[in-house]
Amino acid sequence: MKNTRTIARTVGVLMLAVFLLYGIGSSIATTAAEGSAPLTLGVGMMLLNSLAVIAIGVLMVPVLRPRTPVAASGYLATRIFEGVFLGAGAIALLLGAGGVNFLAYNIGMAGLGFGSLLFCAALYRSGLVPRFLAVWGFVGYLALATGCVLELAGVAGAGLVSTIPGGLFELFFAVWLLVRGFTSAPAIATVAARA
Repeated sequence: MKNTRTIARTVGVLMLAVFLLYGIGSSIATTAAEGSAPLTLGVGMMLLNSLAVIAIGVLMVPVLRPRTPVAASGYLATRIFEGVFLGAGAIALLLGAGGVNFLAYNIGMAGLGFGSLLFCAALYRSGLVPRFLAVWGFVGYLALATGCVLELAGVAGAGLVSTIPGGLFELFFAVWLLVRGFTSAPAIATVAARA
């Protein structure tokens, strides 16, 4: 139980960190001059974000695997996919290819959105968090994925607007994990036995 609490807190911290790392890093990198120190700093922050994103997937594996092994593997794959694409976009900015960063971001976030649907379904079925939170995540990630696909199809601004419900979920989920953690093991076992 103590290990699960530590994982919950670590995932919560990482989920908050990715907002800062990518948000600030991309703001710096997309406005900095080529070859400048600010560009390098921004890209470095974006690459740290990619590592944090993948670490979230790795940390969730031991929590999810006993309850939903398919979701554990799927969520890890989703986070790796997201981290790789966001990292590729950051490197593209370093090379002066802002258009590639735009594509990589939207592909990575669409992958996160679609891949995290299984994650939210697993949260719902396992009772690791309250069901309203799992439903909110499902709706938020579906909106994110849809918006990013629309953005790739040429609907300007759809990706940005679609990040709001998923982004708010991730912020609330992160705080929930820091304050409350996952549901206790006995309650989880009871839910799993009924499923």
